[in-house]
Amino acid sequence: MDSVMVQAKNPLVIPVFIPHSGCPHQCAFCNQSIITSQKSSLPDKIAIHHIVSQYLQYKGTRERVELAFFGGNFLGLPHDTIIQLLDMVQPYIKEKKIDGIRFSTRPDTITRPALDLVRPYNISAIEIGVQSMNDEVLLKSKRGHNSMDTINAIGLLKAYPFKIGVQVMVGLPGDTKASLFESTKKVAHLTPDFARIYPLMVLKGSLMEHWYCQGIYTPLSLEKTIGLVKEMVGIFKAADVKVIRMGLQASDMMEDESMVLAGPWHPAFGHLVFSEILYDLACNKIDQYQGGVKFRKLFLRVHPKSESQLRGNKNINLTRLNQRYSEFDFLIRPDEMIPLNQVEVGEK
Repeated sequence: MDSVMVQAKNPLVIPVFIPHSGCPHQCAFCNQSIITSQKSSLPDKIAIHHIVSQYLQYKGTRERVELAFFGGNFLGLPHDTIIQLLDMVQPYIKEKKIDGIRFSTRPDTITRPALDLVRPYNISAIEIGVQSMNDEVLLKSKRGHNSMDTINAIGLLKAYPFKIGVQVMVGLPGDTKASLFESTKKVAHLTPDFARIYPLMVLKGSLMEHWYCQGIYTPLSLEKTIGLVKEMVGIFKAADVKVIRMGLQASDMMEDESMVLAGPWHPAFGHLVFSEILYDLACNKIDQYQGGVKFRKLFLRVHPKSESQLRGNKNINLTRLNQRYSEFDFLIRPDEMIPLNQVEVGEK
């Protein structure tokens, strides 16, 4: 599958941020104004037109374009504001420049009247800020909702034609490895269509900043977070839930130490996770194959788009494989017939 075909399958998503709008309070980890680098709450027609025009230049061969309202609690907005925002997008839908709208919202604002309100507006997906299914963790994080709200929200959504997305976090206060994996299993069991996994970052102006400065909260290391997220991806995959993003979007703000004070930040976080997943896959395939190997050379066949992930940062995975299986010389052979994020082992 070449790059043009891959691009055509993935929609162009135009992000419109509504930082903290519609949120009843501020969660311990949140400072949406910093995350989106925006001061004002809601965009107007001119702002949306500018954003849409800018992003449409990058459509390329993509067959589908969606506009996404992110950063706030969309269904927590007053109903007339919701309609006003959705109405602003309708001309682009009528002109077939945009195919659908998606938004993120809290589980406790998903109600039948709210869903009936937005149903006529070409809504393609609704993403729920689940964060955790552990009520103690949610309480410590000051989320203001509980796990039953998420269960009820997804139950309601399944009666509508919208795709269901979930957003979960790693490194929340009070969370442990065991509670994180149990929470992930509970979310996966609800069978949403897709998931995003975000590591918790300590942001300037958030309650987490005070806890971090006082030594009450210690962020996870990058290495530990990658290991945890790798396992979470496996849990979602087993439930046939696609993970569409891991880590926060790279930006100048994310690398500004005056704004992001601590946490497992890396501009290619998802790449690092997939690199670990492919390393594990390679080891499993090598372990299964060893008995029949007649030659010292062993080829690792991988899709060209997954080659850099298999190699790892600075070829670290090849180094690890050579150390672990010193009897072999490993060579990577790109093969477009191998599915993305898979590895096959052979002597040719």
